[in-house]
Amino acid sequence: MKIVIVDDHPLVRRGLAAVISMQPHMQFAGEATNGEEALRVLEEIRPDLTLMDLKLADESGLDVVKAARARGIDSRFILLTSSASREDFLKAEEVMVDGYVLKEALPEELLFAIQLVHKGRKYYDPGLMEDKMRMSGSSPTDELTPKEKEVLIELGQGSSNREIASRLFISEFTVKKHVSQILAKLQVADRTQAALYANAVGLTKYEMSYD
Repeated sequence: MKIVIVDDHPLVRRGLAAVISMQPHMQFAGEATNGEEALRVLEEIRPDLTLMDLKLADESGLDVVKAARARGIDSRFILLTSSASREDFLKAEEVMVDGYVLKEALPEELLFAIQLVHKGRKYYDPGLMEDKMRMSGSSPTDELTPKEKEVLIELGQGSSNREIASRLFISEFTVKKHVSQILAKLQVADRTQAALYANAVGLTKYEMSYD
């Protein structure tokens, strides 16, 4: 998997390059510091995936993604950011960005996002997802039933379907149904992302509402 990094901070680029270079199936293929450089590198290398800083010095990474798409550059894009506005989210959806990762994410979280996006899935950092839903005036957990919230809490603790079934006094088949509904309502790809989300928002049984 060829990966290009676009960021205007040298230390960030070097740090990301070091993480990627340690992976057997990933290749650090190039880097750029601004939009013009990025488009030149992307056209030359044609990477499988690009890590794009959302806020470059004097331009938006989203504008670079849009320009790359217009030039027919067939790369998946993951945005790296410290925060995002409602306008950023809307524009990201418009240009069909493949993922969002917070800059303070752990290396293993970034690698998980890269692997997921490379397989054609979407990845939104749980912290950013909560911000996104807060901007719209709601939280994804508002859509969950009380039992689904209980299952989500168990997922956040790393419980297996069998353990969840035992603790909540339901069948494993029912657990699977609840997990499927949770993934759909939270718009996450798998139970790992659901667990990350549960921990990111600090969901506990004491905060659940049964109204």
